[in-house]
Amino acid sequence: MKKSLLFAFLLPMLFCATLDGAAQVQTVLDGAYVPEHNPTRRVIPYPHLRQADVMWRKRIWEVIDLRQKMNHSLYFPLDPLEDRLSLWNVIRKGLSEGAITAYGLGPTQDDDEFRWRMEPGEMDSVLKPIKTSYRPNLDTGEPEEVKVEDPVETDDIVAYKLKEDWIFDKQRSERYVRIIGLAPIVLSVTETGEVKGKKELFWLYFPECRYLFANHDVFNLHNDAQRMTFDDLFQKRMFTAYVVKEENVYNRPIEAYARGIDALLESERIKNDLFVLEHDLWHY
Repeated sequence: MKKSLLFAFLLPMLFCATLDGAAQVQTVLDGAYVPEHNPTRRVIPYPHLRQADVMWRKRIWEVIDLRQKMNHSLYFPLDPLEDRLSLWNVIRKGLSEGAITAYGLGPTQDDDEFRWRMEPGEMDSVLKPIKTSYRPNLDTGEPEEVKVEDPVETDDIVAYKLKEDWIFDKQRSERYVRIIGLAPIVLSVTETGEVKGKKELFWLYFPECRYLFANHDVFNLHNDAQRMTFDDLFQKRMFTAYVVKEENVYNRPIEAYARGIDALLESERIKNDLFVLEHDLWHY
């Protein structure tokens, strides 16, 4: 008798829970047609490159400013959509699933050679930093310290830094641009809320990220029916960036010896030299 009463009591609860779960399932088509693209895409491998075929190489560091209109595809949407994520949400998803590896900046906070592999505990401290604030105590009126988690969201990312190798392959008579690393950049803020500059969170080894990027769509500014992936965007270089450093004997960035308009002109000079080098290899 007791078992029958218990079953009669639990049955409506299970039925209600089933209805709640079913309510989350989408039963209508959000669009004019059913998308039939394969959600698991293969990564197109790079052409094989021998060191003997590399006639010329230059290492460049560039920054993608997300305030630029051409780079908005990397920044938006701020909130995840059913069919589209921002680049930061894709990176955060890959890190949480263990699909990609983050590398720290080392003791000097400027190491970009992928030597400091970040453990899960270190990764949590970067993705969910503890923010300290002060508020008056209700009993004493004295300010007391309050610590809360402040996760890094899409709107906190202001730029991405790229580490690239510009190569001329004499075997194919072709110039390549191989992205080696990618680093998200946020504003560096003091405890009082004053912005004191920008800082890199960590470095990602780009070839390891390609499979993740190739399986997430990015908005196509020219034709929404032909969505491309983040990997397509980077390989086709459909973004705008400015040079912050070229490989040099002093291993110093542009900002170490130029400021303001001089730094901008130096950045443009480096980009123009890369263009002229390739242009002068051919005679028309």
